[in-house]
Amino acid sequence: MAEKEIGILQKQIDKLKVRDFDLEAWKKYTIIILARIFGDHSEKIRQIEKITYDYSSWSLRDTTGSSQYLETCKKLGKEILEASIEELKTFGLPDKVGEENAFYKIIFEALQDDLKGSQMKEIRDILESDEKREKIIEKLKSYGTDVAPSVLASILCDPLFIRGLRK
Repeated sequence: MAEKEIGILQKQIDKLKVRDFDLEAWKKYTIIILARIFGDHSEKIRQIEKITYDYSSWSLRDTTGSSQYLETCKKLGKEILEASIEELKTFGLPDKVGEENAFYKIIFEALQDDLKGSQMKEIRDILESDEKREKIIEKLKSYGTDVAPSVLASILCDPLFIRGLRK
C-alpha cells in the first residue's frame, strides 16, 4: 500500500494548523509532494495552484474577513489532501503512464475552446488522412488569421504545459 505517501500528505494537513502558517510555502511543498505521488500533471496540483489568498486592501482592512479568507484556503487544501489520501487508500499508488496524455488533453482543450464543432470534425478527418501537415495548415488558415495564434496561446499558457517546460 501507500503508507509513506499517506503519512506525508497527513503531515501537510497537520501543517495547516500551525500558528505561523504560510500559504504560499505550504502550496509549493504540497505541489512537490503531489507531483511525486500522482505525477506532474495531476488535477490535484491544478486545484492546489488555484488556492489563492485575497490580498486586496478591502480584505486586509476587514478584520473579520482576513482570517476567514485564510481559513477558507486551508479548508480547501485540507479537502484536496484528504481526497488524495482516500484515493491512495482505495486504489493504491497511481500508474505514471497517463502523464504524457496530459499534453494531448491540453492541445485538445485548446482546439475545442477556439474551434466550432464542425471545425473540430474537419481537423479530426484530416488527421486520419495522408499529408496531414499541409492540410491542417490550409484548414487553420481558412478559419481566419486569429484562430491558429489563439490555439497556440491557449496551449502555451496552460499551467500544465508551463510546468512541463520547467522539467
